[in-house]
Amino acid sequence: MGNRLSKIYTRTGDDGTTGLGDGTRVPKDSARVEAYGTTDELNSVLGVLLAVPGLPGPVSTLLTEVQHELFDLGGELCIPGHLAITAAHVARLEKALDDFNDPLPPLKEFILPGGGPAAAACHLGRTVARRAERRVWALARTETVNPDVLRYLNRLSDLLFVLARVLARHERGTEVLWRHDRDPRG
Repeated sequence: MGNRLSKIYTRTGDDGTTGLGDGTRVPKDSARVEAYGTTDELNSVLGVLLAVPGLPGPVSTLLTEVQHELFDLGGELCIPGHLAITAAHVARLEKALDDFNDPLPPLKEFILPGGGPAAAACHLGRTVARRAERRVWALARTETVNPDVLRYLNRLSDLLFVLARVLARHERGTEVLWRHDRDPRG
């Protein structure tokens, strides 16, 4: 493959539009651009998480594969009619979710986001995944969207929650539980 981006700026977006993968131009704040832009943001958050030293190998391997899939998912959203995410991708996330969740103790309380640098980054990824899912749902109200994309983002946010629990234990030995019995007035 040759150089795809030989020049970074084109000035074509100075009018408030951007080009989709099929060549059509749309407003930069269109539902489609919001959907794939938030997916790109999620991928970047996972990059920050992967940069945390001492990440367990199985978590690192899984998240690197997820990054590739998020790039594919963003491409699918950027090119109307293009399909890249399938039920097999969703099933793989579900299996990983089950594998990482099974050894964890059952939750009896809500947990606070945090627990260490990797766990905190994972919680941030979880919230961005939920926002990406909302943005894709907004797109789906007006345009056809592959339902596996929506399922993928939903499972990914669940997986990131479980991985945050795993990483909190890895970094700190436990996670911080929300104390519902405290006096919220201080």
